[in-house]
Amino acid sequence: MSNTQVDLTYEQFISTAIEAINTEISALSLLTEQIDDRFAQACDIILACKGRVVVTGMGKSGLIGRKIAATFASTGTPAFFMHPGEAGHGDLGMLVKGDVLLAISNSGESDEIKMLLPVVKRLDIPLISISRDKRGMLPHAADIVLTLGKSQEACPLNLAPTSSTTATLALGDALAVALVHARNFTSEDFALSHPAGALGRQLLTRVEDLMHTKSEDLPLIHQDEPLQEALFTMSAGRLGMTVVTDDNDKVVGVFTDGDLRRGLEKGIDLKTPMRELMVSNPRHVNKTMRASDALSVMNESGISQLLIIDEKNCLEAIITVHDLLQAGVK
Repeated sequence: MSNTQVDLTYEQFISTAIEAINTEISALSLLTEQIDDRFAQACDIILACKGRVVVTGMGKSGLIGRKIAATFASTGTPAFFMHPGEAGHGDLGMLVKGDVLLAISNSGESDEIKMLLPVVKRLDIPLISISRDKRGMLPHAADIVLTLGKSQEACPLNLAPTSSTTATLALGDALAVALVHARNFTSEDFALSHPAGALGRQLLTRVEDLMHTKSEDLPLIHQDEPLQEALFTMSAGRLGMTVVTDDNDKVVGVFTDGDLRRGLEKGIDLKTPMRELMVSNPRHVNKTMRASDALSVMNESGISQLLIIDEKNCLEAIITVHDLLQAGVK
């Protein structure tokens, strides 16, 4: 390896970067010309797959293949990556009848993939290839041949996979996006495979996952009780409110810390019955509502608590804005 180093100015660094990016843009533009019925047929084969899409590729193609498999898996198409070298030493057992094999080789001549093809054919597994063009061992063996076009690599030596890997990645994304449309894949479906992420929390967390239930001694007070008693109930409940009920334990109103502050400013008597101080017809939600939607209701109404009321109009639970924010709901 040569140790000779060329000193570049900032302008030359920037110019080189722009040239590399433009070269890769040209590769993507060329890729759009390759999208035809073969792409649609590949989508049909994957949609009809009863197993998994197994993605394989060697070297840089393998790295791109891992990302393609991950994108498939997170968008409703069961998939995983199989290293072709390891497959020849036992991992080929991952591939079973009913799967689809998506094999990536820019030249179409990967020796590691070539060794797998007799078994793939014996298992009658549909083979989709991604390569530069239709020449080579892999395209000739494939059921569907997807091509990238003969683009120039962004590497100044035209050797290191750069433009070709970018195009391969874009083609994999295009397949995944087309399949998302075909499967009518929703944001809720996406969240199911991303429970640890922020989106998962937004879409999967329900009011019932965070609400305070009757088992927690919810703050309740009868409408005939005076404000003085309500203060004790609010303090014990630590939810910044108390729920006001009638003789049949049905919810008739609420009284919050904010209502208390406004009342004190007006000089209310501590002996005033709650029926005269409560806010009637309090906002309430269903416990199966998304927690994020409940937060939106609070924000729109300018309140910090919501009631969950059962079919008999009795209090079932309470959820507060603090509960939602603490759980990372936005």
